[in-house]
Amino acid sequence: SLWALDRQTFRRILLKNAYKKRKMYETLLDGVPMLKTLEPFERMKVADALMTQSFEDGEVIIRQGDSADCMYFIEEGVVRIAMKNKDDPDKELEVTRCKQGDYFGELALVTNNPRAASAYAVGKTKVARLDVHAFERLLGPCKELMKRNIELYEEQIHEVFGSKLHLQETQ
Repeated sequence: SLWALDRQTFRRILLKNAYKKRKMYETLLDGVPMLKTLEPFERMKVADALMTQSFEDGEVIIRQGDSADCMYFIEEGVVRIAMKNKDDPDKELEVTRCKQGDYFGELALVTNNPRAASAYAVGKTKVARLDVHAFERLLGPCKELMKRNIELYEEQIHEVFGSKLHLQETQ
């Protein structure tokens, strides 16, 4: 059998779904302190650029040492952030856990360095992915704010490993 859908109905369905997706992402982004500096229309542009990805328990989201191509905002679930132990590279130590509304993966985009840590899904996890091109185009105003967070990351690393990594930007 063959089904047909008139143009008006198709557009209505498409627009309704796009509107629901945008509203969901806007709500998610409203809870991100770093994005408070953006104007509402700028946050809408970020919401439009996000793509949802789902991960199962233990699945790798990002791997330490990989090049950065995106950052993530957690829609549902928990993400475990871990770094390789300098003394025993086969062993990883948990640095922190991120929950719904948190973001991760921005450090490598801000510093132009490889990923400083790995991220793993804890249980079923849904994230909104923002690719590097959209990041640079849409979050340029937040880049300086993100650079200020580097000190916070270095303090967390110091607590876990007993020494600081130097995460500053490379050219």
